[in-house]
Amino acid sequence: MTANDSDQPSGSDQLDDADQRNGSGQQRERADLLETLAAHRGFLRHTVRDLDDEQARARTTVSELCLGGLIKHVTVVEKRWADFIVRGPAAAGPLDEAAFAAHAASFHMEEGETLADLLAAYEAVARVTDELVASMPSLDAFQPLPSAPWFEPGARWSARRVLLHVIAETAQHAGHADIIREALDGSKTMG
Repeated sequence: MTANDSDQPSGSDQLDDADQRNGSGQQRERADLLETLAAHRGFLRHTVRDLDDEQARARTTVSELCLGGLIKHVTVVEKRWADFIVRGPAAAGPLDEAAFAAHAASFHMEEGETLADLLAAYEAVARVTDELVASMPSLDAFQPLPSAPWFEPGARWSARRVLLHVIAETAQHAGHADIIREALDGSKTMG
């Protein structure tokens, strides 16, 4: 090593200096994750703009999906995963017929449910998730995944991994919603 080499800051020193100027790396990461999640939530909410309950309940493709049902589903999923960050596998509850039926029902906007109520519930869950992410000690907190055929035995997810999953789920369903809305009345979220 030359004298010049020892005078150069290491990569981690540069990162530490940047963290001190711009807040901690995890604070920036939290902000990035929440900003990305908020954007995809916004796409989904924008897709249901100006709809009445009948339109939100309408199936416009060969699938069972409807716009109100997608809002309801992402609300249930985000709430469950935020609860998982805090309580671990106990948040999943038993994986039985009732759980599978409840999961299937989360995609349907039932008679008596209103789009306004579903959107309000989604906003409430989003606030709880955002507060959790902002206040938790570390995104590196791990929880064991519940025992299920779709999870590798003994697998564990960090809070970070859970948030990435929620972002992916929200983005995927925002895309579904865009197709359903376009089939309903030609409106598009983007494009």
